[in-house]
Amino acid sequence: MLYQTYQMQDDLFAPLRSMARAMSAMAGPSFWHLGEGLGLPFAAALEMVSRFELSHTRPDFEIDTVRVGNRDVPVTLETTLDLPFGKLLHFAKDIDTKQPRVLITAPLSGHFSTLLRGTVETMLRDHDVYITDWTNARDVPVDAGYFGVDDYVTYLIRFLEEIGPGAHILAVCQPCVQALAAVAVMSREDHPSTPLSMTLMAGPIDPRESPTEVNEFAVAKSLAWFERSVIATVPQRYAGAGRRVYPGFLQLVAFMAMNMDRHKDTHRRLFDHLSKGETTQAEKIKKFYDEYFAVLDLTEEFYIETIDRIFQKAELATGEFTYKGEIVDPGLIRKTALLTVEGGRDDICALGQTAAAHELCRSLRPHLKRHHLQANVGHYGVFNGKRWDREIYPVVRNMILAVE
Repeated sequence: MLYQTYQMQDDLFAPLRSMARAMSAMAGPSFWHLGEGLGLPFAAALEMVSRFELSHTRPDFEIDTVRVGNRDVPVTLETTLDLPFGKLLHFAKDIDTKQPRVLITAPLSGHFSTLLRGTVETMLRDHDVYITDWTNARDVPVDAGYFGVDDYVTYLIRFLEEIGPGAHILAVCQPCVQALAAVAVMSREDHPSTPLSMTLMAGPIDPRESPTEVNEFAVAKSLAWFERSVIATVPQRYAGAGRRVYPGFLQLVAFMAMNMDRHKDTHRRLFDHLSKGETTQAEKIKKFYDEYFAVLDLTEEFYIETIDRIFQKAELATGEFTYKGEIVDPGLIRKTALLTVEGGRDDICALGQTAAAHELCRSLRPHLKRHHLQANVGHYGVFNGKRWDREIYPVVRNMILAVE
């Protein structure tokens, strides 16, 4: 009944949102400047009410052009491969110069791939960029089958095959484990599409290192508790009716609970900006939360296997990670260069968890391995924002160029 309860509450609040939008539209801009300054605060209150909702569809990337060299070039978003649980998207650019092809592996952790919009925008300057675009599990019919951790690895291998030999892979957060596993499997098979380089950013290769609140929560409860407490059934109104999922709205609540005071303060500032007609400042906050409040559901099997295999058992770090019944050995990686990136203030994936990949990739020669610690950023700052753009990205770019 968990999902049904959420849906009922959202349905009950929907008329109030509609009324707020209708009142705002009917009054018109001139109304808000009347009443000795009362109009703008009232308009702000209406907008805050109208924004009280979650989205369950991927927002637009809104990347129409990118600066390449000394000119702006058009960017067209193309679907290169469409599979039931995810698409391979390509940011095609109208240029003649060949650039390194990079697959950005987005987390499957409750948000859409647009969470990496800033990562994509920066990478597009010097690279031919592809990204994994995971499908909201509530929109995938039950007859499409299951999607677990092994399936994620399979999808990455299939995407790299589609891109072709000579590409690179960059993984952000949770999929660092699957990206490393995929490269290990492809290296074992001497696969022609094995990537030239692998960049792992703020991911739980070994979550036992400096465990954070997220890590401790994952190991404090039994799998039965997670199955009983956070898994729900998709309601009948959706294409995935009957599918068992970990709802995205629960993941959002969990993330917000870690910094609830900050989110409250930000929304107070949003109301103040709207009340004073400070549209530019308000727009920055609204844009962030439009993305943050866009959530997707994970399949039950993927969520439970992630808790079990990646966090509780740390299978990759202990040498027990299997793919299709065979042990995955990162020691078989000999040609794919490795770059790991960590944030010194990361409260989700702490220091040492990603760097653990270097010990696992024991066959790589020293010149093919590099670690970068960005001491002044938290988790989100590793792949978005000024520090990513100005200090972390050049390290990523140079690693890719070094093996091209």
